Amino acid sequence: MSSIPSFQLNSGVAMPALGYGVFQIDPATTCEAVCQALDCGYRLVDTASAYHNEQGVGEALARWMVEGRLTRDEIFVTSKVWVTQYGDEETHRAVASSLRRLGLEYADMILLHFPVPSAFEKTLAAYRALEAEQADGRIRVIGVCNFHVHHLQKLMEQCRLVPAVNQVELHPCFNQAALMAFHAQHGIVTQAWSPLGAVMLYDAASLDKPRRLLDEPVLKEVAKACGKSPAQVVLRWHIQRGVAVIPKSVHRERMAENLDIFDFVLSDEAMDRINALNCGQRGALDPDLVTMDTYPNTIED
Repeated sequence: MSSIPSFQLNSGVAMPALGYGVFQIDPATTCEAVCQALDCGYRLVDTASAYHNEQGVGEALARWMVEGRLTRDEIFVTSKVWVTQYGDEETHRAVASSLRRLGLEYADMILLHFPVPSAFEKTLAAYRALEAEQADGRIRVIGVCNFHVHHLQKLMEQCRLVPAVNQVELHPCFNQAALMAFHAQHGIVTQAWSPLGAVMLYDAASLDKPRRLLDEPVLKEVAKACGKSPAQVVLRWHIQRGVAVIPKSVHRERMAENLDIFDFVLSDEAMDRINALNCGQRGALDPDLVTMDTYPNTIED
Protein backbone atom coordinates (compact mmCIF):
# COMPACT_ATOMS: atom_id res chain seq x y z
CA MET A 1 0.00 0.00 0.00
CA SER A 2 1.37 3.39 -0.99
CA SER A 3 1.83 6.12 1.61
CA ILE A 4 -0.92 8.70 2.03
CA PRO A 5 -0.11 12.11 0.51
CA SER A 6 -0.87 15.33 2.37
CA PHE A 7 -2.46 18.69 1.65
CA GLN A 8 -0.58 21.76 2.82
CA LEU A 9 -3.12 23.94 4.61
CA ASN A 10 -3.09 27.74 4.66
CA SER A 11 -1.71 27.68 8.20
CA GLY A 12 1.32 25.69 7.05
CA VAL A 13 0.10 22.45 8.65
CA ALA A 14 0.09 19.26 6.57
CA MET A 15 -3.17 17.26 6.59
CA PRO A 16 -3.44 13.68 5.25
CA ALA A 17 -5.47 13.60 2.04
CA LEU A 18 -7.36 10.51 3.19
CA GLY A 19 -8.58 9.87 6.71
CA TYR A 20 -11.00 7.79 8.73
CA GLY A 21 -14.46 9.17 9.58
CA VAL A 22 -16.43 7.92 12.58
CA PHE A 23 -19.86 9.45 11.85
CA GLN A 24 -22.65 7.09 13.00
CA ILE A 25 -20.25 4.62 14.62
CA ASP A 26 -21.68 3.37 17.93
CA PRO A 27 -19.80 4.97 20.83
CA ALA A 28 -19.45 1.50 22.38
CA THR A 29 -17.53 0.19 19.34
CA THR A 30 -15.66 3.35 18.31
CA CYS A 31 -12.44 2.51 20.15
CA GLU A 32 -12.09 -0.86 18.45
CA ALA A 33 -13.00 0.57 15.02
CA VAL A 34 -10.41 3.35 15.34
CA CYS A 35 -7.77 0.85 16.51
CA GLN A 36 -8.43 -1.23 13.40
CA ALA A 37 -8.23 1.88 11.21
CA LEU A 38 -4.90 2.86 12.78
CA ASP A 39 -3.63 -0.66 12.24
CA CYS A 40 -4.58 -0.42 8.55
CA GLY A 41 -2.52 2.76 8.25
CA TYR A 42 -4.94 5.67 8.73
CA ARG A 43 -3.34 8.70 10.34
CA LEU A 44 -6.27 11.13 10.29
CA VAL A 45 -9.36 10.50 12.43
CA ASP A 46 -12.42 12.73 12.02
CA THR A 47 -15.00 12.94 14.81
CA ALA A 48 -17.35 15.57 16.28
CA SER A 49 -19.00 16.44 19.56
CA ALA A 50 -22.36 15.70 17.90
CA TYR A 51 -21.27 12.13 17.09
CA HIS A 52 -21.02 11.34 20.82
CA ASN A 53 -18.00 9.12 20.20
CA GLU A 54 -15.03 11.42 20.86
CA GLN A 55 -14.24 9.43 24.00
CA GLY A 56 -13.90 6.22 22.00
CA VAL A 57 -11.52 7.96 19.60
CA GLY A 58 -9.47 9.18 22.56
CA GLU A 59 -9.37 5.71 24.10
CA ALA A 60 -8.02 4.24 20.86
CA LEU A 61 -5.35 6.92 20.54
CA ALA A 62 -4.33 6.49 24.18
CA ARG A 63 -4.04 2.73 23.76
CA TRP A 64 -1.80 3.08 20.74
CA MET A 65 0.36 5.75 22.33
CA VAL A 66 0.76 3.83 25.61
CA GLU A 67 1.80 0.77 23.62
CA GLY A 68 4.37 2.87 21.77
CA ARG A 69 2.73 2.24 18.39
CA LEU A 70 1.96 5.90 17.75
CA THR A 71 3.29 9.29 18.80
CA ARG A 72 1.09 12.36 19.05
CA ASP A 73 2.72 14.05 16.07
CA GLU A 74 1.96 11.05 13.86
CA ILE A 75 -1.82 11.44 14.09
CA PHE A 76 -4.12 14.22 12.85
CA VAL A 77 -7.31 14.51 14.93
CA THR A 78 -10.31 16.54 13.79
CA SER A 79 -13.41 17.37 15.82
CA LYS A 80 -16.29 19.79 15.38
CA VAL A 81 -18.33 22.26 17.41
CA TRP A 82 -22.08 21.68 17.21
CA VAL A 83 -24.47 24.57 16.48
CA THR A 84 -25.92 24.61 20.02
CA GLN A 85 -22.36 25.24 21.26
CA TYR A 86 -21.95 28.45 19.24
CA GLY A 87 -21.06 31.71 20.93
CA ASP A 88 -17.92 33.02 22.61
CA GLU A 89 -17.97 31.35 26.02
CA GLU A 90 -19.99 28.41 24.70
CA THR A 91 -17.45 27.57 21.99
CA HIS A 92 -14.44 27.91 24.30
CA ARG A 93 -16.20 25.51 26.65
CA ALA A 94 -17.00 23.16 23.76
CA VAL A 95 -13.35 23.00 22.71
CA ALA A 96 -12.26 22.25 26.27
CA SER A 97 -14.89 19.49 26.53
CA SER A 98 -13.84 17.91 23.23
CA LEU A 99 -10.18 17.91 24.27
CA ARG A 100 -11.10 16.32 27.59
CA ARG A 101 -13.10 13.57 25.90
CA LEU A 102 -10.32 12.98 23.38
CA GLY A 103 -7.69 12.97 26.12
CA LEU A 104 -5.56 15.44 24.16
CA GLU A 105 -3.82 18.70 25.00
CA TYR A 106 -4.57 20.05 21.54
CA ALA A 107 -6.62 19.15 18.47
CA ASP A 108 -5.09 19.23 15.02
CA MET A 109 -8.26 20.72 13.56
CA ILE A 110 -11.62 21.89 14.87
CA LEU A 111 -14.42 22.90 12.54
CA LEU A 112 -17.77 24.63 12.93
CA HIS A 113 -20.27 21.89 12.06
CA PHE A 114 -22.77 24.05 10.12
CA PRO A 115 -23.45 27.69 9.38
CA VAL A 116 -26.60 28.93 11.08
CA PRO A 117 -27.99 31.65 8.78
CA SER A 118 -30.68 32.71 11.25
CA ALA A 119 -28.06 33.12 14.00
CA PHE A 120 -25.01 34.09 12.01
CA GLU A 121 -23.71 36.42 14.71
CA LYS A 122 -23.39 33.38 16.97
CA THR A 123 -21.71 31.51 14.11
CA LEU A 124 -19.19 34.37 13.81
CA ALA A 125 -18.67 34.45 17.58
CA ALA A 126 -17.96 30.71 17.52
CA TYR A 127 -15.42 31.11 14.72
CA ARG A 128 -13.68 33.97 16.53
CA ALA A 129 -13.46 31.72 19.60
CA LEU A 130 -11.73 29.11 17.43
CA GLU A 131 -9.33 31.80 16.24
CA ALA A 132 -8.46 32.53 19.88
CA GLU A 133 -8.08 28.84 20.68
CA GLN A 134 -5.68 28.47 17.75
CA ALA A 135 -3.65 31.46 18.93
CA ASP A 136 -3.42 29.87 22.38
CA GLY A 137 -2.18 26.56 20.93
CA ARG A 138 -5.16 24.34 21.74
CA ILE A 139 -5.99 23.97 18.03
CA ARG A 140 -3.50 23.82 15.17
CA VAL A 141 -5.98 24.43 12.33
CA ILE A 142 -9.51 25.86 12.20
CA GLY A 143 -12.17 25.60 9.54
CA VAL A 144 -15.81 25.01 8.79
CA CYS A 145 -18.25 22.41 7.49
CA ASN A 146 -21.15 22.74 5.08
CA PHE A 147 -20.60 26.42 4.25
CA HIS A 148 -21.90 27.78 0.94
CA VAL A 149 -19.93 30.47 -0.87
CA HIS A 150 -22.07 33.25 0.59
CA HIS A 151 -21.53 31.91 4.12
CA LEU A 152 -17.77 31.87 3.54
CA GLN A 153 -17.81 35.38 2.12
CA LYS A 154 -19.69 36.73 5.12
CA LEU A 155 -17.39 34.98 7.56
CA MET A 156 -14.21 36.08 5.77
CA GLU A 157 -15.38 39.70 5.78
CA GLN A 158 -15.74 39.71 9.56
CA CYS A 159 -13.10 37.31 10.90
CA ARG A 160 -9.30 37.33 10.82
CA LEU A 161 -8.48 33.86 9.50
CA VAL A 162 -9.59 32.26 6.25
CA PRO A 163 -10.85 28.74 7.04
CA ALA A 164 -8.20 26.16 6.23
CA VAL A 165 -10.82 23.55 5.30
CA ASN A 166 -14.48 23.44 4.34
CA GLN A 167 -15.82 19.92 4.86
CA VAL A 168 -18.91 19.40 2.71
CA GLU A 169 -21.14 16.80 1.12
CA LEU A 170 -19.38 15.96 -2.13
CA HIS A 171 -19.52 12.93 -4.41
CA PRO A 172 -19.93 12.31 -8.17
CA CYS A 173 -23.70 12.92 -8.03
CA PHE A 174 -23.10 16.24 -6.24
CA ASN A 175 -19.68 17.48 -7.30
CA GLN A 176 -19.66 21.02 -5.80
CA ALA A 177 -17.64 22.44 -8.73
CA ALA A 178 -18.59 26.09 -8.06
CA LEU A 179 -17.77 25.83 -4.36
CA MET A 180 -14.45 24.16 -5.15
CA ALA A 181 -13.55 27.00 -7.53
CA PHE A 182 -14.16 29.52 -4.72
CA HIS A 183 -12.03 27.44 -2.37
CA ALA A 184 -9.19 27.38 -4.89
CA GLN A 185 -9.29 31.19 -5.16
CA HIS A 186 -8.93 31.58 -1.39
CA GLY A 187 -6.61 28.75 -0.41
CA ILE A 188 -9.29 26.64 1.28
CA VAL A 189 -8.94 22.86 1.06
CA THR A 190 -12.11 20.99 0.14
CA GLN A 191 -12.77 17.91 2.27
CA ALA A 192 -15.60 15.53 1.38
CA TRP A 193 -17.78 13.89 3.95
CA SER A 194 -19.84 11.04 2.53
CA PRO A 195 -17.34 10.76 -0.36
CA LEU A 196 -18.89 7.48 -1.53
CA GLY A 197 -22.42 8.85 -1.79
CA ALA A 198 -24.95 10.50 0.49
CA VAL A 199 -25.29 8.76 3.85
CA MET A 200 -28.83 10.04 4.31
CA LEU A 201 -31.67 11.51 2.31
CA TYR A 202 -33.23 14.50 4.05
CA ASP A 203 -36.54 14.17 2.21
CA ALA A 204 -36.54 10.81 0.44
CA ALA A 205 -40.24 11.11 -0.41
CA SER A 206 -39.44 13.93 -2.82
CA LEU A 207 -37.02 11.80 -4.83
CA ASP A 208 -38.30 9.57 -7.61
CA LYS A 209 -35.62 6.98 -6.92
CA PRO A 210 -32.80 7.45 -4.42
CA ARG A 211 -29.48 6.60 -6.03
CA ARG A 212 -26.86 4.28 -4.62
CA LEU A 213 -23.74 5.74 -6.13
CA LEU A 214 -21.60 2.60 -6.13
CA ASP A 215 -24.20 0.78 -8.27
CA GLU A 216 -23.76 3.23 -11.16
CA PRO A 217 -22.77 1.25 -14.32
CA VAL A 218 -20.11 3.82 -15.24
CA LEU A 219 -18.28 3.25 -11.98
CA LYS A 220 -18.44 -0.51 -12.36
CA GLU A 221 -17.04 -0.26 -15.90
CA VAL A 222 -14.19 2.05 -14.88
CA ALA A 223 -13.45 -0.13 -11.85
CA LYS A 224 -13.24 -3.27 -13.96
CA ALA A 225 -10.86 -1.57 -16.40
CA CYS A 226 -8.61 -0.43 -13.52
CA GLY A 227 -8.73 -3.68 -11.57
CA LYS A 228 -10.21 -1.80 -8.62
CA SER A 229 -13.57 -1.57 -6.84
CA PRO A 230 -16.16 1.16 -7.54
CA ALA A 231 -15.42 2.64 -4.09
CA GLN A 232 -11.71 2.84 -4.87
CA VAL A 233 -12.47 4.53 -8.19
CA VAL A 234 -14.66 7.16 -6.51
CA LEU A 235 -12.04 7.89 -3.84
CA ARG A 236 -9.38 8.18 -6.54
CA TRP A 237 -11.66 10.59 -8.45
CA HIS A 238 -11.79 12.81 -5.37
CA ILE A 239 -8.02 12.76 -4.89
CA GLN A 240 -7.37 13.65 -8.53
CA ARG A 241 -9.74 16.62 -8.16
CA GLY A 242 -7.71 17.83 -5.18
CA VAL A 243 -10.31 16.84 -2.59
CA ALA A 244 -9.49 15.34 0.82
CA VAL A 245 -11.71 12.43 1.87
CA ILE A 246 -12.81 10.77 5.12
CA PRO A 247 -14.58 7.50 4.22
CA LYS A 248 -16.12 5.51 7.06
CA SER A 249 -16.38 1.75 7.47
CA VAL A 250 -16.48 -0.61 10.43
CA HIS A 251 -15.23 -3.51 8.29
CA ARG A 252 -11.48 -3.98 8.30
CA GLU A 253 -11.31 -5.24 4.70
CA ARG A 254 -13.10 -2.11 3.47
CA MET A 255 -10.92 0.13 5.61
CA ALA A 256 -7.89 -1.37 3.89
CA GLU A 257 -9.53 -1.19 0.47
CA ASN A 258 -10.33 2.49 0.88
CA LEU A 259 -6.66 3.21 1.60
CA ASP A 260 -5.41 1.32 -1.43
CA ILE A 261 -5.99 4.03 -4.04
CA PHE A 262 -2.55 5.53 -4.57
CA ASP A 263 -1.16 2.97 -7.02
CA PHE A 264 -3.31 3.88 -10.03
CA VAL A 265 -4.45 6.95 -11.95
CA LEU A 266 -7.79 7.56 -13.66
CA SER A 267 -7.53 8.65 -17.27
CA ASP A 268 -9.00 11.96 -18.43
CA GLU A 269 -11.73 9.98 -20.17
CA ALA A 270 -12.60 8.11 -16.98
CA MET A 271 -12.65 11.36 -15.01
CA ASP A 272 -15.00 12.91 -17.58
CA ARG A 273 -17.33 9.92 -17.44
CA ILE A 274 -17.52 10.12 -13.65
CA ASN A 275 -17.98 13.90 -13.77
CA ALA A 276 -20.99 13.32 -16.02
CA LEU A 277 -22.79 11.60 -13.12
CA ASN A 278 -23.33 14.98 -11.49
CA CYS A 279 -27.02 15.81 -11.17
CA GLY A 280 -26.83 18.45 -8.45
CA GLN A 281 -28.76 16.21 -6.05
CA ARG A 282 -27.91 16.90 -2.42
CA GLY A 283 -28.52 13.97 -0.11
CA ALA A 284 -28.52 15.84 3.19
CA LEU A 285 -30.09 19.02 4.48
CA ASP A 286 -29.25 22.23 2.62
CA PRO A 287 -27.12 24.27 5.05
CA ASP A 288 -29.20 27.35 4.26
CA LEU A 289 -32.07 25.65 6.11
CA VAL A 290 -30.14 24.90 9.29
CA THR A 291 -31.41 26.49 12.50
CA MET A 292 -30.49 25.97 16.14
CA ASP A 293 -33.44 23.56 16.32
CA THR A 294 -32.93 21.65 13.05
CA TYR A 295 -31.20 18.69 14.64
CA PRO A 296 -32.04 18.38 18.36
CA ASN A 297 -28.73 17.28 19.84
CA THR A 298 -27.69 17.75 23.44
CA ILE A 299 -23.93 17.91 23.92
CA GLU A 300 -22.76 17.31 27.47
CA ASP A 301 -19.74 19.24 28.70
